Amino acid sequence: MTERLQKVLSQAGVASRRQAEQYILEGRVSVNGKVIKELGTKVTPGKDRIRVDGKIIGAEKLVYILLYKPKGVVSTMSDPEGRKTVKSLVEDIPERIYPVGRLDYNTEGLLLMTNDGELAQALTHPSHEIEKTYLARVLGQPAEEKLDRLRIGIRLEDGVTAPAKLILLEHDREKNITQVEIIIHEGKNRQVRRMFEAIGHPVNQLKRVSFAFLTLQGVRRGRYRHLTTAEVQQLKSLSR
Repeated sequence: MTERLQKVLSQAGVASRRQAEQYILEGRVSVNGKVIKELGTKVTPGKDRIRVDGKIIGAEKLVYILLYKPKGVVSTMSDPEGRKTVKSLVEDIPERIYPVGRLDYNTEGLLLMTNDGELAQALTHPSHEIEKTYLARVLGQPAEEKLDRLRIGIRLEDGVTAPAKLILLEHDREKNITQVEIIIHEGKNRQVRRMFEAIGHPVNQLKRVSFAFLTLQGVRRGRYRHLTTAEVQQLKSLSR
């Protein structure tokens, strides 16, 4: 059975499908010794010899983990500034996995990692509107009318955000800090922080506590667990 080359690369854990397409366009991929630059090319997995940057690509066991990313760790597999990355937290996993989306350096919480490029791309595609829940500690005490701006959608420099769900949880009068639960389904860069900055209540501390139906229950900070087969299937059903 033939498959599109970029899909085969993605399923082999080389990269997401979008990244695999870029590799093809850059001439980094060959099939049976011939460099391929056409995205529509079809191959037969297990029969055709596929190489990326000269390295032969074979079928790889698909891995799905839920990581509790600590604050002060970069959500990438390498960092030019030499900061600690999530790669250091999963070094005992032999397969080459990578994050599904990102949490910024100063944000902690739930981060999915996998080598299933097709699922990773589907989970981060805005059309699927997969909800992510955060607990934010913000400076001051936001009035409901300010939170309503976020519930409707607020304009940031890269566009208007989709409506968010927000609940005021508690206010510490002594520290003048309020804890807010916020649920969004987008993945703009530093989105939650920028949303609260836009209403005049900067985030002091931020934690992602859930991704779709998955939570941090039973996972310690800096550790991870493998997803169950049922959880993987449920994620796939949400992203179809």
